[in-house]
Amino acid sequence: MKKFLIALCLVPTSVLAASDDNCRTMTTVPDGELTLQQVIGLGLCRNPETASAYLSLESARFNKNAGYAQYLPSVSASASASVPYNNSEWGDWSYGASLSASYLIFDFGKRLSDVNQLIDTWRATGFDYSESVQNYVYSIIGAYYALLNADADVFTANAVMQVSKTAKETADKKFKAGAVAKADVLKADVTLASSTLDLERAKNNREIAKGNLLAKLSFPADQDIKIADMGAEFGSESENKNIDELIEIAREKRPDLLRATANKDAAWHRRNSTFLSNLPTISASGSLSWNDMSSGGYAGQDEWSGSIGIRASMPIFTGFSNFYNSRAAQANYERAKEQERLTVDNAMLDVFTAYQNYKTAQTVLKQTETLLVSAKETESVTAGMYKVGKATMLDWQQALADLADAHKQNNAAKYDLFSKRAALALAIGDIREGLIEEGEINE
Repeated sequence: MKKFLIALCLVPTSVLAASDDNCRTMTTVPDGELTLQQVIGLGLCRNPETASAYLSLESARFNKNAGYAQYLPSVSASASASVPYNNSEWGDWSYGASLSASYLIFDFGKRLSDVNQLIDTWRATGFDYSESVQNYVYSIIGAYYALLNADADVFTANAVMQVSKTAKETADKKFKAGAVAKADVLKADVTLASSTLDLERAKNNREIAKGNLLAKLSFPADQDIKIADMGAEFGSESENKNIDELIEIAREKRPDLLRATANKDAAWHRRNSTFLSNLPTISASGSLSWNDMSSGGYAGQDEWSGSIGIRASMPIFTGFSNFYNSRAAQANYERAKEQERLTVDNAMLDVFTAYQNYKTAQTVLKQTETLLVSAKETESVTAGMYKVGKATMLDWQQALADLADAHKQNNAAKYDLFSKRAALALAIGDIREGLIEEGEINE
């Protein structure tokens, strides 16, 4: 693996880089032929789902940063102004101001547990963002290949229709020459009508596939988009990794596994924080105040005053709330561990299933290529035999039907292999593996 044309990671700027070109405000699809990488970049810039996941990540990051405030002193200031009213008379105004500060000295590590919980929550949100990006990219890849498949089906249907026209013209000439019966002309008409109908259906399927891709890019479905075909050949047995290697990669990179682990760690720190809230805390405090006393003030009362002190506190009885909160936090931690186990089991099954599907797709593509070569030869031979009177129009009809079916199967198998490769990459948590690289293009 040499160089990827797109990098998907947790760095937000890599996903939103295209915003410099105002892609979010585009109302029409860019002109020209777009590659898969360009389509993915355009989609990531415009997609509201990944943008929402990114904003959730930012929110978690700010919450994490706010957690560090517990390690800093708390300082507050206040000011006051008052005037007395006695015996229907107003007195003189008096003014005051105060400044107070407090600092938590020791809490048996509760602050650390709170901050670690916020850090792990932030990490879990980051993995959730990564999963959202990868799932969206996979959906774009699927829609892109579906449109290429639909394009190929239109091309195939058009080619078959041209051959059907040739068959119709040949049957007409032979009928006029008295070499065949009228039935051959009618059969050729049926074949041509059927191939024309297949072409219209293929065009309709292409419009639907195009609309699906445009919708995923947040463009109106009635616009047009030109995409590049995949010029690379891959899928050989030599590039396959074994299932154990893929599982190890999934354990290191798959976002839902990493998120489950981060959630478990956050639950562990939350449990510790809940338990530590039952222990004493020691804090220091100080205050400074100023009062502008009126002439009626009491003797000996100073304008400036202040105090410093150390305070220790410990909850004695809270109506059993701390006890039940601790039990709930422990249960949530146990649940997070079981959720992690479930996620691992599901992930391993996903990897195994995607691996088997990819291997099967490789085999199916080879078989459809063989079938297509055979169908082409059969149609060519049958056409030649019909022209010299050695085959019937029914034989040619069957050969044309087999050729059209072989083309469709080969098209579907080709782009299904692309999709299965992307599905395997998604299963191991690295969707970049499912993208064609620069070195693979036009080998």
